[in-house]
Amino acid sequence: MTRHLFHNKFVHRSLILAFLFVTLTMSWASPSPFSSEDGGVPAFNAGPPPKGTKLPPVLTKADLWGADAQNPYQTHAYELAAKIPNVLHQQPCYCYCDRMGHNSLHSCFEGTHGAQCSTCLKELYYSYQQHQKGKTAAQIRAGIIKGEWKQIDLIAAASIN
Repeated sequence: MTRHLFHNKFVHRSLILAFLFVTLTMSWASPSPFSSEDGGVPAFNAGPPPKGTKLPPVLTKADLWGADAQNPYQTHAYELAAKIPNVLHQQPCYCYCDRMGHNSLHSCFEGTHGAQCSTCLKELYYSYQQHQKGKTAAQIRAGIIKGEWKQIDLIAAASIN
């Protein structure tokens, strides 16, 4: 009888431990519903910066060198980014750099991150093209969320004006 009781307690404890392990592992492995890790929309600003607020500057072409300036589309992207800072401020960035503190596509071009990331570069060129066509920042964001930026050819984009 004692042996049977010990066996039942052991099985019971083992099942509880297994259940807890599986539950904790699954909740750790699956992203929070409030994060962008699940493939959700990364951080962006719903509107332009408030009046009187100055966005951090976009780096200039002269600020880029070495690996950040190997291709014409890298430096040209920064020239275009400087022309549409408020639009970029309202766009998410699907390289999920919001995990490292960025709050929009604009953040990518405040430093050299944008020059090294094809996602940032494609989204920038897509945003610029759509802005030139008269689209609003919200319409551009909808296109980015749909993944329309993925069709941008960076080599060809170097000639966009």
